[in-house]
Amino acid sequence: MILEMKVPSPGESIKEVEIATWLVKDGDYVEKDQAIAEVDSDKATLELPAEASGIITLKAEEGDAVAVGAVVCHIDTDGAKPAGDAAVAEAPKAEAPKAEAPKVEAPKAAPVAAAPVATYAAGTPSPAARKILEEKNIAPASLSGTGKDGRITKDDAVNAVPSMGTPTGGSRGTERTKLSMLRRKVAERLVAAKNETAMLTTFNEVSMTPINLIRNEYKEAFKAKHGGVGLGYMSFFTKAVTRALKLFPDVNSMMDGDHKIAFDFCDISIAVSGPKGLMVPVVRNAENLTFRGVEADIKRLAIKARDGQITVDDMTGGTFTITNGGVFGSMLSTPIINPPQSGILGMHNIIERPIAVNGKVEIHPMMYVALSYDHRIIDGRESVGFLVAVKEALENPRELLLENNPKKAFEL
Repeated sequence: MILEMKVPSPGESIKEVEIATWLVKDGDYVEKDQAIAEVDSDKATLELPAEASGIITLKAEEGDAVAVGAVVCHIDTDGAKPAGDAAVAEAPKAEAPKAEAPKVEAPKAAPVAAAPVATYAAGTPSPAARKILEEKNIAPASLSGTGKDGRITKDDAVNAVPSMGTPTGGSRGTERTKLSMLRRKVAERLVAAKNETAMLTTFNEVSMTPINLIRNEYKEAFKAKHGGVGLGYMSFFTKAVTRALKLFPDVNSMMDGDHKIAFDFCDISIAVSGPKGLMVPVVRNAENLTFRGVEADIKRLAIKARDGQITVDDMTGGTFTITNGGVFGSMLSTPIINPPQSGILGMHNIIERPIAVNGKVEIHPMMYVALSYDHRIIDGRESVGFLVAVKEALENPRELLLENNPKKAFEL
């Protein structure tokens, strides 16, 4: 029996996926539930498991965009499983009659190619090609058209590469690769965030000395108590953010046409870098989680993102985002809002700097923090007040985040 395998729906809003990689070859024998392909959606990369055992016939190529519900392969469930690695024995074939020696014919004179006739179309771009060339700032005269009578086609314009100047030696190779569907969707959302929101950024700085003192005192006991889960900075920042969101609820809201949607829960999106690009999994109801719960959830999601096992559900929703460019060495940045959310907090690297403390100069580990927000829904008072509340909690975590009882807060 021939089984048609169709693309399952990864999520309600996803109508199309892209075949990223076939994990099997045409004609291979596959087992039921074996991963046969990786497919990219605009939210995640997912594995496609075989629905039955049998011989597979591929019906789509790598890089093809296919609609949800479309057939991507056939599985012949009557196909025999090969015995080990041994080749299947074949019955001896009857010896084929020897072919007669081919007759030698006198070579024919090759036809003389007619000289190309110059026409008005030669070197003239089509309207679509002209627009693309103008965007790339490429002169049509620098291209040779492949269309009829030498016309420059849209494909010619798409594949055209702007001049990189006069070579002076050394390697100057280029490579053109198609962006994954996920990368294209991220690019689209980032541009939309810049064009469709009134985005502003406010900054502040945080002394990390109080958190460092607490971590140095409790991190070993925390890790031993909670099965290898470390006490990192992210749990402190997440708890500081959920506290500030309760104080300034407009930051925990979003626009919906002419209405504002306010949330009484804090689903915190954590931006992480995965092998397929930027991923933003969500820590649900972070306001109810302990430090151990936050750290364990972030670790679980980060491992799934790193291993390419993140799901659409893991990244759906979110009311506020935290991104940490400091892990890559960034000192200061303006993070871009994650639509349809209205705010994102940017963390940065920690650098020891001299600061004034009670009239004296002291060296402390300092971090710049940035809040980008949608000014359509969040006013300056709320945005600045929110960031100051985050700063206060991080600089006085024992009282504001741990309720003066670190052992209880850390479940030690």
